[in-house]
Amino acid sequence: MTTVPPTSTAPPAPPKVRPPKRNFRPRTLVITAVAWLLAAVFLAPYLEMVITALRPANELRDRTYAPDKLEWSNLVDVWKESSLGDNLQVTLLIAGGATVLVLLVSLPAAYYTARVRFRGRKWFLLLVLVTQMFQPTALVVGLYREFHQLDMLNSVWTLILCNAAFNLAFAVWILSAYIGSIPPELEQAAMVDGTSRFGAMMRVTLPLALPGVVTAVIFTFISSWNEFIMGLTLSTEPEKQPLTVGINNFIGSYTVQWNYLFAASVVAIIPVVILFAVIERHVVSGLTAGSVK
Repeated sequence: MTTVPPTSTAPPAPPKVRPPKRNFRPRTLVITAVAWLLAAVFLAPYLEMVITALRPANELRDRTYAPDKLEWSNLVDVWKESSLGDNLQVTLLIAGGATVLVLLVSLPAAYYTARVRFRGRKWFLLLVLVTQMFQPTALVVGLYREFHQLDMLNSVWTLILCNAAFNLAFAVWILSAYIGSIPPELEQAAMVDGTSRFGAMMRVTLPLALPGVVTAVIFTFISSWNEFIMGLTLSTEPEKQPLTVGINNFIGSYTVQWNYLFAASVVAIIPVVILFAVIERHVVSGLTAGSVK
């Protein structure tokens, strides 16, 4: 007796569904074209900066947009013929030190302002906002006289203190708004389980407020990185000047070393571009904190 093998009853494969074709409306095409045009307008100066940084010295006055050859040695020679390496190190110390100092001061102040409804709270926040209106240029003479009497000129700590002071108001304001949008019941639940208020702030509130913290970090870092007036006034030795002042030294009384000037500018923007690209999504969420209830 022969047995018949069972036939497979596998279900038929579902038909392939083609994705619907996108119908580009004229309005969408116009918006896309305008966006690309604006992007090209904003990126054109940076492209010109990179091209000039790689342009040979004998072609700096040529009217052609693109040079005949790219002089990659300009990026190496700019380190050898100037104190750009020391300037970059000083700028990293200033921006990093100012950012850390701002976080150490602004986090407790913003947390207390957001959680405690004390008398004069609105006036305190208003005072914090008003201090943001004072520019370093208006106070540079007084700052120079003060640090000269304290014998703190040509010091990295001097520029760290100044940059932290002028960026502290923004950090307190944005962190206070972000922490205020976090429900306090989360901290109360943690404290019911035996955690102290400081522990609840560090383990519950601070991780949730990370986008606001990152926003304060990136703005403080970029502001300290790009600062020029205080660096030019409070530091006179070339090796102790920040990068923005060191780049300005390529502009002489009669000549301008355009290739080295733009090569140093390319070096100066690379760390900021990398930092902003890494934490850009946190910056967007931090700026929109509290806008939607």
